Amino acid sequence: MPLPLISPPLLNSSNPWATTVDDIQRLFDSPHTGAVTTRTSLLHGFEHDPTVHQHTFFNPHDQSLKPAGVLDGEVPKEYGASLNTLGYSPVVLSTYLAMIAKVKNDSSLPDGKRSTKPFILSVTGSADAVRECYRKIQATQANLDNPLCMEINLSCPNIPDKPPPAYSGASLSEYLQILANEQTPPGQRRVAIGIKTPPYTYHDQFKTLVDALLASCNPTCPVDFITATNTLGSSLVLADIDGSPAINSASGAGIGGMAGSPLHPLALGNVRTIRGMLDQHEQLRGIDVIGVGGVSSKAGFDRMRAVGAKVVGVGTALGREGVEVFGKRLQVAK
Repeated sequence: MPLPLISPPLLNSSNPWATTVDDIQRLFDSPHTGAVTTRTSLLHGFEHDPTVHQHTFFNPHDQSLKPAGVLDGEVPKEYGASLNTLGYSPVVLSTYLAMIAKVKNDSSLPDGKRSTKPFILSVTGSADAVRECYRKIQATQANLDNPLCMEINLSCPNIPDKPPPAYSGASLSEYLQILANEQTPPGQRRVAIGIKTPPYTYHDQFKTLVDALLASCNPTCPVDFITATNTLGSSLVLADIDGSPAINSASGAGIGGMAGSPLHPLALGNVRTIRGMLDQHEQLRGIDVIGVGGVSSKAGFDRMRAVGAKVVGVGTALGREGVEVFGKRLQVAK
């Protein structure tokens, strides 16, 4: 089953600017987004510590940081890169599911669009926890016209002692096999399932992904879409030449995930490679790709579509300019 219709084929990625009900409302009400993705949630929440979990914007050309006092949504475009040491959302999945009805009811969109615009619930946790997330989302879908999707974040680089499962064939297979056994209740719309991958940098990582997908086909693959890519881990921006980091982290080293314009070429390569490898297997050709990474303009959108992304996601540019970025720089045809 492919993704539901997302028109225009443009949305926000799962990121800190999709955390609160106000965030979700603004994204949903924009006529320039075709769907809304929530920040990655857990069944029981994540302990956000602002002294440890932080983000900043920087100039990729000279590594300078955004000026002090400049707020998110008002960051000059030359600071087109971001670094974060954030974890997951402090908001639990059940709260996001409750938000959906409120956001829909309070929306300024025309009735037809208000009832058809999809939501993508980004989730994570153990394989058993993700299965429970799926069941909760599927139960919510039974009482909602808007299509719901579940994106499993298997790629966050900022969780100590928990490397991204999408780098491990065994870990990937555990998630895929447990979801392959889920059955949609009779008469209900099936919730589409996706996985968010980290940036892959060599062939065997892509092969690990494809092999796990093929092994999960019984007879069809449980994955309907792949979101590529998440931030690039092990990245560091310095506040001063003395080596002090620009932001804090759990280890104190300030090493986190980089996104924005420096990630764009790698994200394009990931999307093209994944799309090409999926197309080599009849069982996997129906999987859609959401391309994410460094898209901040119509030209970036067009590049993502040219390499095989059915839908394009935006993160850093949203944080830098606010929801207005979709109409100001990224307005695309439906």
